[in-house]
Amino acid sequence: MPEPLLSDCRGEVFETSLFYKSVMSAPEKEIIVEPDEQTGDTRPVVATRTVDAAVCAFLLGLAVLLGYDNWRTGIGWASDGPKAGYFPFYLSLVLGAASVYGIGAALFARASGDDPFVNRNQLKRVLQVFLPTLLFCLCTQWLGLYVASFLLVAGFMWIIGRIALWKSLFTSFLFALVMFITFEIAFDVIMPKGPLEAYLGY
Repeated sequence: MPEPLLSDCRGEVFETSLFYKSVMSAPEKEIIVEPDEQTGDTRPVVATRTVDAAVCAFLLGLAVLLGYDNWRTGIGWASDGPKAGYFPFYLSLVLGAASVYGIGAALFARASGDDPFVNRNQLKRVLQVFLPTLLFCLCTQWLGLYVASFLLVAGFMWIIGRIALWKSLFTSFLFALVMFITFEIAFDVIMPKGPLEAYLGY
């Protein structure tokens, strides 16, 4: 190989190696994603220890109620085997014992480890889903499943999703229409219906 051509090849190899070294040695940029919980009101609403104690107290009351009811039914043995309340009664005892332990662990836990169960921003997000869903269940009894679904989907898209009103109404109408065709016409499944369906003859 001629000397000028060989030197050019060596120069290109040297430049290429320098380029890869610079790329490989360059520090990677760290991408920091701020969690959503850091925005908004992050003041705690209730502590985890309080929620643990409340849930255990509820389960303890349920265990007492179930234990008493099964005791009235009968927890002994009959000629053909255990009575109806035998196994449920002892399961209630296990549930009650676990609840008492949970209450004690929550009450005697150190206050320094008392982490917040939910903050105000998180509770607001939960209520944004819970309250409309609760209203949907109530409205289904009077307006029917399809009209209530139309209102629920349109409300979520417009208020929470901040989508244009006409897009929200059009999408929710298509959703309710597909549900109606699927259940009422294609599969003939009886669903809760309201005045609109009765006016249409369904």
